[in-house]
Amino acid sequence: QVQLQESGPGLVKPSQTLSLTCTVSGGSITTSHFYWSWIRQPPGKGREWMGAIAYDGDTYYSESLKSRADISRDNAKNTVYLQMNSLKPEDTAVYYCNAVYIATMPFGIYWGQGTQVTVSS
Repeated sequence: QVQLQESGPGLVKPSQTLSLTCTVSGGSITTSHFYWSWIRQPPGKGREWMGAIAYDGDTYYSESLKSRADISRDNAKNTVYLQMNSLKPEDTAVYYCNAVYIATMPFGIYWGQGTQVTVSS
């Protein structure tokens, strides 16, 4: 069973860069047909897909965030990262790491518990 654990700073000042880590266990991030996403949910709003990195290293981004977000990985550490620059108060949200395995029907979907990020001076 794939398990995801997010970690991050909790509180970030406006204009700073956010760095989040998603540590994966129970499966390899390079296993074929896995896609590893970052998804966020601002208070009182729905979830927003931010971007993903595929098992082969290809990356995909939301149009609205692609100028500020960068998703990367460390295969040796089995870890996926999110960096986002120029933070604003409206980036305050719970940030989730998500995995989708598309080789089965239905798809396998896995979630981390989420990590709260507050952007405030």
